[in-house]
Amino acid sequence: MIDQKNILKRFYVILVMLVLFTGCIIYKIIQIQIIDGEHYKSIANQSVYKSFIIEPNRGNLYDTNLNLLATSVPVYEIRFDAVTVSKKDFDKNLVPLSKALSNFSGRPVSYYKSKLINARKQQNRYLFIANDLDYSEYQQFKKFPLFKLGPYKGGFIAEQSIEREHPMGKVGRRTVGYNNVGLEGAFNEYLKGKKGRQFKQKISKGQWKPLNDGNSVEPEDGLDVVSTIDVNIQDIAHHALLRQLEKFKADHGSVIVMETKTGEIKAISNLGRTKDNTYYEKRNYAVWESHEPGSTFKLMTLAAALEDKVVDTSKIVDTKNGVLKYYNRTVKDSRKGGYGKISVGKALTVSSNTAFSQIINNSYKDNPEKFVDRLINMGLNKKIGLEIKGEGQPSIPHPDDKNWYGTTLPWMSFGYGVSMTPLQILSFYNAIANDGIRIKPRFIKKVMDKGDNIETYDKPITQNSVCSKETAKILQDLLKQTVEKGTAENIYNKNFSMAGKTGTCQTEYWIESGRYIASFAGYFPAENPKYSCIVTIHKPDTKIGFYGSQVAAPVFAEIAEKIYTKTPIKDLITKDSIQSLQNNDVVYKNIAKAEEHINTMPNLKGMPLMDAIAVIENLGLKVQFVGEGNVIRQSIAKGQKIKKNQNVKLILG
Repeated sequence: MIDQKNILKRFYVILVMLVLFTGCIIYKIIQIQIIDGEHYKSIANQSVYKSFIIEPNRGNLYDTNLNLLATSVPVYEIRFDAVTVSKKDFDKNLVPLSKALSNFSGRPVSYYKSKLINARKQQNRYLFIANDLDYSEYQQFKKFPLFKLGPYKGGFIAEQSIEREHPMGKVGRRTVGYNNVGLEGAFNEYLKGKKGRQFKQKISKGQWKPLNDGNSVEPEDGLDVVSTIDVNIQDIAHHALLRQLEKFKADHGSVIVMETKTGEIKAISNLGRTKDNTYYEKRNYAVWESHEPGSTFKLMTLAAALEDKVVDTSKIVDTKNGVLKYYNRTVKDSRKGGYGKISVGKALTVSSNTAFSQIINNSYKDNPEKFVDRLINMGLNKKIGLEIKGEGQPSIPHPDDKNWYGTTLPWMSFGYGVSMTPLQILSFYNAIANDGIRIKPRFIKKVMDKGDNIETYDKPITQNSVCSKETAKILQDLLKQTVEKGTAENIYNKNFSMAGKTGTCQTEYWIESGRYIASFAGYFPAENPKYSCIVTIHKPDTKIGFYGSQVAAPVFAEIAEKIYTKTPIKDLITKDSIQSLQNNDVVYKNIAKAEEHINTMPNLKGMPLMDAIAVIENLGLKVQFVGEGNVIRQSIAKGQKIKKNQNVKLILG
């Protein structure tokens, strides 16, 4: 009886404990599911579902003629969810899908069959299939067996990313830029668009599957920007500079071509030497690199003296046998023995250092502030204020500076001690071509949205007058004489007038002697300027040559002559020159207006891309091209009949 009572007591104790334990479990379930349910659901959702940013398509960047400089291209990666597919659909489509993948990649059918079966066994929800696919290839994959059933029934996962492509290749790459650099950076606010959002489900560690649940926010594509760059002129400038850098084994160089009346930048080429002695666009030297200009600064010097009326161009200066001393420092002319007694005007055309040092020192030594203030009033101490980032700071010494010496003033007269970028120098020369009116350089023509103009920039921005029209006319004549019978007479062309000034400046002379900057700045044609241009080449091999007339001026002349003979294209190609092109002889000079319509296809093989485009567009055809280099194949054979607006595809190599 006692044992039975003890057993009952134990039973009740155990029962109570079980009831309490069960109650605790029930309470915990209620707490998790009801009291704290929303909190735990939120945590679970955060770990299983996540919002991802979708980058928009960046707007296209065009040249002035709507040729693409940069465009966004979608690139696709294909994955496979081997779990979501039903057994029936998987078994039915296994072999057909394997064959389709094999046909695309060239790998054996057995490879893909095994890969898909293993993924199914391992419950792989994110199996890699292919990447770096373009849009047409992506569309092809969407039609493959099983994949065509979609993301849920077919396990098809496609992830898109955006890559920036540059149809011009390496030509103008630094000017076109990327992210916050170059034209891409300057007009980023227009180009970048607005980001979107897409929710994805976590299917395994580090793997997320896109959800098509209606909660995604589509990105807004960026606007298109039409720049002032002309790819034809850019190509001319690039190759002219490249050839000269290679010839003189120079360290680096730049070229800028600007439309005189509007300030539109038509080309900027920047090339620097690599360790293997090849050249590519390393930095934007034309905009960034501020350096002593040397003799190209003599134009600014003479403009100041003429404006202050301390000299006129007929005044005679004795060049002292080409050697002159200031405070134990020596000024020399490049011509041994000097130029004797010459006029101030001739001093500019022959670029006499001794003459210019005397002109400025004798006129301003008692009041150097007057000379410096004149340069400052011309705006030579200020940045231009460009859309492109990274403009170098110009520098004009002042008598109040601690490092102002007795030699500062005479050395400034021929471009030492001052500092300017190539574009800042060109801006002044362009102002002289414009009768003294400075026009702000610009890089943008308009902004478009799906072909519609949103903003246009067609009015030149006048910055200031650098001198009177009278002074500008005097300087224009002297710059023309410099090419005809001065330091740049080696580029004189009786059929085509040019005006400009050579520059040769020692650089890094505190490190090592024999380092020079060769330059040429000017405009063309001389009588009615269409374009201004500056060529700057740093540290050419002195054994080959280093003077501005030898190194830089020929680049200017080549660019000027090729632009002159190619623009406007439709007025400049004759029947005879087309016939010459059919024989692979590119005619650059003395091209007159076409007398009759040419309706047969010329032979473009071996031609540079820009030359081929010029011919094709003149014939009224549309052009597409693939690759880089010269034309190796053309879709319409030589001699075939052609029709207006017909498409021609060029293969380059």
